[in-house]
Amino acid sequence: MEEVLTVVIDGTEPLSAATVEAVRTVCDQAEDRAGSGLVVVQVSGAPAEGWTSGLDVMQVSKWERMLRRLERLPRATVAVATGDCGGAALDAFLTCDVRVVTPGTRLLVPGDGTATWPGMSGYRLVQLAGAVRVRRALLFGLPIEASEALAIGLADELADDPAVALAAAAGLVRGLAGKEVAIRRQLLFDASTTSFEDALGTHLAACDRVLRVPVAEAS
Repeated sequence: MEEVLTVVIDGTEPLSAATVEAVRTVCDQAEDRAGSGLVVVQVSGAPAEGWTSGLDVMQVSKWERMLRRLERLPRATVAVATGDCGGAALDAFLTCDVRVVTPGTRLLVPGDGTATWPGMSGYRLVQLAGAVRVRRALLFGLPIEASEALAIGLADELADDPAVALAAAAGLVRGLAGKEVAIRRQLLFDASTTSFEDALGTHLAACDRVLRVPVAEAS
């Protein structure tokens, strides 16, 4: 049975060193034991008013760098959201390859006292769904309901039983090499911002990597 690594993120908790460390730990494990297993990110909860009290930009920067690491892991990642999902929970949810919501889930961009929080969750929301579809959530903090998240591409599945969705995700990646999944993911990220001419070399390098595998195995 392929390994499943799990991290739980509670969005009701203010962003802290402990949250960063929890993600760091699962990233270390995934990178040290790169393979075809899953990293499961369980998220729920949204921050209460005043959640930014005590935060500084260095903490936020560490968190954003850790999310980027999670986003580039040499394993497929699956997020499962339950209930309200905002703050650190929303941040982590949006980084994953497969995103599952349960009935009653709401994606929330929290406020910071003057407007909505201007973190990178806004960037990822736009990248995934387009500016028009998430405009009201980003500008005014209106919740994105589970059915809407599914319709606009922020979620891949609306599941009554997350265990069934996780089993299906495990089936998708069974036998795939984690490092190769990470390369395909990066090609996907780059496709919307890179010209054909600039992308060609990177895609050819990835093709060459695949074509060399049988030769390396035979030698």
